[in-house]
Amino acid sequence: MPEPGASPLSQAPPPARSPLFNAEQFVWMTARVLEQRLFAYHFLNGSADPVETALDAYRNDDGGYGHGLDPDLRGPVSQPLHACRALQVLDAIGRCGGQRVDRVCRHLTSVSAPDGALPAVHPSLRGYPAAPSLPVVEPAPSSLLATGPVVGLLHRNDVWHAWLFRATDFCWQVVESLEKSHPYEVEAAVAFLDSAPDRPRAEAAADRLGRLVRRQRLVAPEPSGADGSPLAEGASHFPHEYAPRPDSLARAWFTDEEMERSLDRLTGEQREDGGWPTRRHRWAPGIALETRPMATIEALRTLRAYGRHIG
Repeated sequence: MPEPGASPLSQAPPPARSPLFNAEQFVWMTARVLEQRLFAYHFLNGSADPVETALDAYRNDDGGYGHGLDPDLRGPVSQPLHACRALQVLDAIGRCGGQRVDRVCRHLTSVSAPDGALPAVHPSLRGYPAAPSLPVVEPAPSSLLATGPVVGLLHRNDVWHAWLFRATDFCWQVVESLEKSHPYEVEAAVAFLDSAPDRPRAEAAADRLGRLVRRQRLVAPEPSGADGSPLAEGASHFPHEYAPRPDSLARAWFTDEEMERSLDRLTGEQREDGGWPTRRHRWAPGIALETRPMATIEALRTLRAYGRHIG
């Protein structure tokens, strides 16, 4: 208890809480059950079983996933972006394999475009709410954003399925022919290249992609370019977003100083409520509430992967 008459301003400030402690309070307060279980798995020695159980709530009889697993697509129907999120979760807990993933691959085969690749949005979504950036188009065009991360995750986990052959060829064709791109497409390309089986080819493609990123000024290590000129429109991505792990091929695109500044920025983005902000467009009331815990978990994983203290 402070002495009678003591001014509140003279009292010592409360001890600082660690980023992990603050994030934990935020997750318990706001996250879906799936993200709560993922947080416990990554940072509280939680088991993988509850994560799988929570993920099952989003699984459909066709082997795909729906029900807003990716918050930008609502409604019950299975969608490629939901399948991608499910595979990311299974990969994170070391269970991306077996009959569950075989069922996912069979579903992906059934919704693929004629060239074997995935559309970002399958026409079955028509009539259900979705982010304005993800319109329903028929016929649905093939998308590297949907296909690249899925193919990369499956190769990363040594999954072999007939669907992978043509989807892998699609990714190589698109990545190696890119002449102009945008940050999210580059992220998808890196997700593919980081796990593509042909490592010399992946390294060469990543080197070319990194030069394209620099040439188009798609990375923002500083508020403006080195010469003081403004960055290209949409160049809001920072080095840690292209290379969220130090073993990513995209890590070689940046100097140590650039990456340290990027990680400093990521550390400083933690809000007073303990969570990190989301890049998702807030097109519906619950989007930020659902996506900020996802962003918070990924921010903590990135900081820890680079050896930053999180608590």
